[in-house]
Amino acid sequence: MSAKEGGYFSRLVRKLTSDVEDLDADEMSERSGAEGAQRACDCRSGEEVTVLGRLRSVELSPTDGPASLQAELFDGTQGVTLIWLGRRRIPGIEPGRTVKVRGRMAERDGQKVLYNPYYELQSPVG
Repeated sequence: MSAKEGGYFSRLVRKLTSDVEDLDADEMSERSGAEGAQRACDCRSGEEVTVLGRLRSVELSPTDGPASLQAELFDGTQGVTLIWLGRRRIPGIEPGRTVKVRGRMAERDGQKVLYNPYYELQSPVG
């Protein structure tokens, strides 16, 4: 058996025996690197960063409070909270959507946060 076949077999066994969330995290991490984005786990507060990931959740602000839209982005290594101030809704920003965001990394309550990031909606990988 050649090394190439062993590599294929190993990948196949891993896909068949791994948790779906682990496989999704690996896929997102690989895609992130291929798109030229940084891994969220490597980003530090104060840095200008570009992160690619999938939106896990999107929360709309209550109508009686200040307008803001909050989403959790996961890139396969770590989550980043995205907060758009002054917005209650952004078309295309919905759970499950893959997004590339750019902005200055901040920290709030020990969590990584991007305020009002520039965003690019990504087309699904097919």
